[in-house]
Amino acid sequence: MGKFGLQFKATLENITNVRPVGDDFRWYLKLKCGNCGEVSEKWQYITLLDSMPLKGGRGSASMVQKCKLCSRENSIDILRDTITPYNAEDSERYKTIVQFECRGLEPVDFQPQAGFAASGAETPTQFPEINLQEKDWTDYDEKASESVGIYEVTHQFIKC
Repeated sequence: MGKFGLQFKATLENITNVRPVGDDFRWYLKLKCGNCGEVSEKWQYITLLDSMPLKGGRGSASMVQKCKLCSRENSIDILRDTITPYNAEDSERYKTIVQFECRGLEPVDFQPQAGFAASGAETPTQFPEINLQEKDWTDYDEKASESVGIYEVTHQFIKC
């Protein structure tokens, strides 16, 4: 059993408080079996709403799956209390935005998609529907009369 942190890094322009929105936010991951090393070919997503029982009545996890190669049962759980916004002062630095508790597997890749939100850095303007799939996003803050953006989105996983 281990905890892995997803570290997010981007260049923010006139924007702050970049965060996933809602319990239905989809964390798209590629996962590696800790037993045989098999990596999932397709993106798999987990949400805070997902809850599956663990074998032997040991609680639940966001996702429980059998490895296609070795048939070992593995699980991953989103640690709700670790979800943290990425702010203007974090720009161009890695910051852990969520942690996952993993049993028998580890996350190896992350694909940001839709479901992020942010706020204007100097204004109360809200940007509620941000899609980071292209690794860049731009808009205009009318209250500040300036462009806003999230650029060069990248990530890494760390063992916590």
